[in-house]
Amino acid sequence: MNAQPAVELQDVTKEFGTGEARVEALRKLDLTIQKGEFVAVMGPSGSGKSTLLHLIGGLDMPTSGQVRVAGEDLGQLSDQQLTLLRRRQFGFIFQSFNLLEELTGEENVAMPLLIAGETSASAQERAARGLRDVNLQDRGQQFASDLSGGEQQRVAIARALIAQPLLLLADEPTGNLDTKNSDQVMQLLRQLCDDSGQTILMVTHEPRHAAMADRLIHLRDGKIVDDQLLTETRTYKEVIHDLMPD
Repeated sequence: MNAQPAVELQDVTKEFGTGEARVEALRKLDLTIQKGEFVAVMGPSGSGKSTLLHLIGGLDMPTSGQVRVAGEDLGQLSDQQLTLLRRRQFGFIFQSFNLLEELTGEENVAMPLLIAGETSASAQERAARGLRDVNLQDRGQQFASDLSGGEQQRVAIARALIAQPLLLLADEPTGNLDTKNSDQVMQLLRQLCDDSGQTILMVTHEPRHAAMADRLIHLRDGKIVDDQLLTETRTYKEVIHDLMPD
């Protein structure tokens, strides 16, 4: 018997605006993500990718339908309960890094723990371990503003993982990085899934990076038009050819 899914969406619709200005960003969408899956989401601009991430992360609510994370119906939670759930179950990674530049890398990673009430000594120790996990143990005392783009994104990943979240939500995590740093970040995400069983949902526009996931979902006009497993028997080139045929 399968364990409880990490994420379940049932008949989810999200609308913006009213009357003639009403737009359906997502349309009666059903989706299940199992614990330990690495899922990539692709689609053209306006297809609903970011809206999907926001709904799953509890940053917005559907117009209709249910979003459940670890069995919890997000629509039934109070604002306080939703805040606690986000703090405990979600890690967020954005292409803009969202680090506090006047703090060191270690201080940025420790910040969620301090906000949650953990002692400074404990938060510092855990932050140092988190930076070791992303191979930045020698850069933790550098101010965020002095780190390269790739290093800043790895700090952001360490911060997102510091509370050991059920789900890592990544919105174009390599969008501001060059090819070398992008590949390093993607290899780190792949390793997190393989070694730690981390559940990851990633929005990306880069087929080469999407091909590193376990599963690839295509959105178009707010609907899932393709949902395929990326098995080891298919090479990345074959997957990319399917995504971007000649």
